[in-house]
Amino acid sequence: MTNKFRLPSIPGTTPKNIRFPNDIIDQVNGVIQGTNISFSKFVIEATRVALESLKEGDTADVK
Repeated sequence: MTNKFRLPSIPGTTPKNIRFPNDIIDQVNGVIQGTNISFSKFVIEATRVALESLKEGDTADVK
């Protein structure tokens, strides 16, 4: 079986400006330091996890 080279499908994006508390920025920067993960990639993945958690009915902390 031959694997064919395929370019990954990259979803469309829209720039959004949001404000983060400085302590959150510091914590994220500390976690991603020394990796090839950008701040944006981290926030996108964290948002996906939060959204998936909400789909599973974990809304105890949502106000």
